[in-house]
Amino acid sequence: MTITEKDRLRILLADDHPMFCEGLVSILQSEETFEVIGQASNGIEVVRMAEELQPDVILMDVNMPGKNGIEATRDIILTSPHIGVLILTMFEDDSSVFSAMRAGARGYLLKGAQKKEIVRAINVVGSGEAIFSAVIARKMMFYFDAVLKRTSGNVLFPQLATREREVLEWIARDMSNADISRLMGLSLKTIRNHVSNILSKLHAADRTHAIMLAREAGMGGND
Repeated sequence: MTITEKDRLRILLADDHPMFCEGLVSILQSEETFEVIGQASNGIEVVRMAEELQPDVILMDVNMPGKNGIEATRDIILTSPHIGVLILTMFEDDSSVFSAMRAGARGYLLKGAQKKEIVRAINVVGSGEAIFSAVIARKMMFYFDAVLKRTSGNVLFPQLATREREVLEWIARDMSNADISRLMGLSLKTIRNHVSNILSKLHAADRTHAIMLAREAGMGGND
């Protein structure tokens, strides 16, 4: 069957590592259903190119100059929600994963992924669905399993409000106030107020003490 231009997924790359991009372009060009329409080397550039080119899928790195990939994803989805963003990065920490999800990314792969996994992920995201690598999927399962166990049984730290318990969960995962702010979509000032209330209600001397209390209670999940 002849592949027409209409049938091809139009792909925009966003990564500041030339050698990695070169290898990725080679992979994508070997697939007749893919068309690479542009490459951006920083977050500001990819936001501009996404608006101009309107790709079907963007392969987005997290750590880029000017504006990181998660911030760029948020900006792109805000104006062009139909564009599928697939994060392709070396970072597998909780903060990056959940921040990307909140920003609107439809997929999250690590750069060590095999060609067939990358190709499949692009096709899935291009069709409007979501996909995550096995490592990331396990991380998400651990997190939601921990949440389910806590919400289905006795409530931990009943003296805390629901939002405060959510903040404490992220504190127990060694996340900074700035990370928690991005994950929860709340202002940094609001997070600071929640942390202050948590320390007061738990009679914790400091943040480290609160982390110890939370982890003793089973918060923090498993990575």
